[in-house]
Amino acid sequence: MNIDPANFVIIATNNQDCEALNVLIEQPLRYLGLLASRRKVQTFTQQLRQRGVEDEKLARLHAPVGYNIGAETPEEIAISVLAELLQVRNQSAGGLMKNDIRLTRDKLVVIRGAGDIATGVALRLFHAGFQVIMLDIAQPTAIRRTVAFAQAMFDGKTCVEGVTACLANDVNEAFDIINRGEIPLLVDPETRSLEQLKPRFLVDAILAKQNLGTHRNMAPFTVALGPGFNAGQDCDAVIETNRGHALGRVIYQGYTHPNTGIPGNIAGHTTRRVIRAPADGVMQCRVALGDLVQEGDVVANCGEVPVIAPLSGMVRGLLHDGLEVKTGTKIGDIDPRGTLADYTTVSDKARAIAGAVLEAIMKLGRR
Repeated sequence: MNIDPANFVIIATNNQDCEALNVLIEQPLRYLGLLASRRKVQTFTQQLRQRGVEDEKLARLHAPVGYNIGAETPEEIAISVLAELLQVRNQSAGGLMKNDIRLTRDKLVVIRGAGDIATGVALRLFHAGFQVIMLDIAQPTAIRRTVAFAQAMFDGKTCVEGVTACLANDVNEAFDIINRGEIPLLVDPETRSLEQLKPRFLVDAILAKQNLGTHRNMAPFTVALGPGFNAGQDCDAVIETNRGHALGRVIYQGYTHPNTGIPGNIAGHTTRRVIRAPADGVMQCRVALGDLVQEGDVVANCGEVPVIAPLSGMVRGLLHDGLEVKTGTKIGDIDPRGTLADYTTVSDKARAIAGAVLEAIMKLGRR
């Protein structure tokens, strides 16, 4: 049989389903469907697993084939199957048209910024049932890149804790990404897309320690993170981001604590664990995130100038390779806990702040 990877194939035989499936499950098809009962599908997939077929290949099998629309007659079953084929071909999320994000935006949240804290917020809101769109600059300076959706700006797509974020070229593509259950990113630091997006909520998660233009007219409800915002004037609520007893407190009138300028204490280290650019130049990484380094090791170059690890531990943060940096720019951090450090999941601080954002949005949304 001459099979092309772009082919859509449906197995619908009287008594050769198993033989056909054994051959086709190994093929990189655009679509492979099996017209069979649920019991038969379970039997076949169990046999395939016993034969050593990987779960990744089994996950590509559409079985039983078709949409669950209560189809009984051959004509209804055909419509059900064709609907699924069109959904796959068009890369659509499927579902009812009335649930399309373009038509209902009651739970649409725009987040300014896509660094590690913003990503923690996005994850919490996403899991709570909100639709999230993130706006950032074209070349973000997030250093904790394994837990920052900002990485999608460079790679086109990234995944954090099982949730995928994708770079969108425009607002329509962003809505398509939402409809398929993912988080879109738009290059839009000036928030020009807000007029089209029309979100109900806006969260400023840039964490610039100052207000870079967020105001209450951007959305019906606005929330900001950290110093630089006056709740009740610049935004509807501001979240305390300084570590300590007040971390994650929601403030509806006034300011958070001022910026201390001192990084969080990890194993007795604060400022020392932060890596800053020793010179102007292009960032050239010499180690990868998660690598263990010793104090004095070269972890990167800024132009021709080596960047030295200030202490021993795990590389938890490192600026993306190839970015232009200025002297003194924060370009990385070392976690002195070494192998006990976790660089692949959202931090406790991000989770605390994310919970506060969810609290604020839920409260504001009841007004």
